[in-house]
Amino acid sequence: MGTVTVSRTESLRYTWGAGIAGGFVGGVGMGLILHLGANMMPLIGALYGRPTVVGGWVGHLVNSVLIGLLFTLLVSRPVVRRQLTTTFGCLVSGVVYAAAVGLATTGIMLPISMNVLGRRTIPEPILPLPGMVGGMLVVLSVGVAHLVYGLLLGATYGVIHTRPDPGDG
Repeated sequence: MGTVTVSRTESLRYTWGAGIAGGFVGGVGMGLILHLGANMMPLIGALYGRPTVVGGWVGHLVNSVLIGLLFTLLVSRPVVRRQLTTTFGCLVSGVVYAAAVGLATTGIMLPISMNVLGRRTIPEPILPLPGMVGGMLVVLSVGVAHLVYGLLLGATYGVIHTRPDPGDG
């Protein structure tokens, strides 16, 4: 039997592919919660100049893949990579990463984006229920959505990234 060797380029492609797939899968899961739980896709679309459900989904999925690639950049650093030898470790890393991303996007980027759009509050038609209850439902949905994103990102990345290389056997 011959030996299969994996070049550094193939190994890197494998790593980046795991980040792209994880970002996309996580984005779909998160998007379903944002869409069905809080009707936020038109608001997300408005941040990209397309205040529609389709505009929201497109912008959200592109963002999800880019954030998945940033996750890959962070976890592929040698000091981190040596610690992530199991799918569970990748899953935990995905959840921690998504929590940090959620805090940054909703605490910093969303207010800046709304200010640029000339908004001081989330538009009422976006809220599934009026008033404080609707606002709390949005906050809860966004929090759960980011955790789901992290779970799916980390799990997908882990399943792809921790499987044996073709050259190992």
